[in-house]
Amino acid sequence: MTGRIDDLGDRLVVTNENPGKRNALTPAYYDALNDALETARDPRIGAVILRGAGGYFCAGGNLAALATRRDLPRAGRLAKIGALHDLVAAIRACPAPVIAAVEGGAAGAGASIAFACDLVVAAEDARFTAAYVKAGLVPDGGLTAALAMLVPRATAMRMALLGDPVTAARLHALGAISDLCAPGTAEAAAHALADRLCTGPRVTQGLIKRLVADAYGDPAAQAERERQAMADAQASPEGMAGIDAFLAKRKPAWP
Repeated sequence: MTGRIDDLGDRLVVTNENPGKRNALTPAYYDALNDALETARDPRIGAVILRGAGGYFCAGGNLAALATRRDLPRAGRLAKIGALHDLVAAIRACPAPVIAAVEGGAAGAGASIAFACDLVVAAEDARFTAAYVKAGLVPDGGLTAALAMLVPRATAMRMALLGDPVTAARLHALGAISDLCAPGTAEAAAHALADRLCTGPRVTQGLIKRLVADAYGDPAAQAERERQAMADAQASPEGMAGIDAFLAKRKPAWP
């Protein structure tokens, strides 16, 4: 099991349970989160909390799986990437507010999922990383759109071009995440926010969520550009070299 849903009556808690791989994404987690987001259409649900088991939010995609995709035709690669993009779109479309409770860190597609949430509660020592470039790949899951909305251009470029991690404390100072907390308390802080949301006007909150999201333009269009670029990057000589080097735990020799 890599995805668990706890239904607490007025809220749902979705746990990514793959701690041995820092909660790297799996099809089972995709299924669990999609099921939870569908359940959250019930008016009784006032909030959805996303968390990771074992003190880490999510390490993103499994590069071993990506290594097998480069042999697929381009249409096949696009379809695989589309599953992540559909998940991110479902988070954004969920009528109930979605809260990310981030301990440890959120990397790659894990950062895409966290930043797609309406509120992000993070431990002050958690790190957010968009290190695709180190494997010869490009960000996906709407991450470039999220970074453009949330942080200054220089910070977005440094994260994407160099793969440098940024602490939650720094992102909070930039206004990119909503709440900062002591290590080990992110889930409790997320529940405190959910307590407030669940006693509020549900329909109004859903309208507010949509209005704020629409004010930033259409992230789906940028996500589609990412999907096309990622499909090309996975099968490129640099992508192949980068993924192989990452899996072999060595520095890549770029062609």
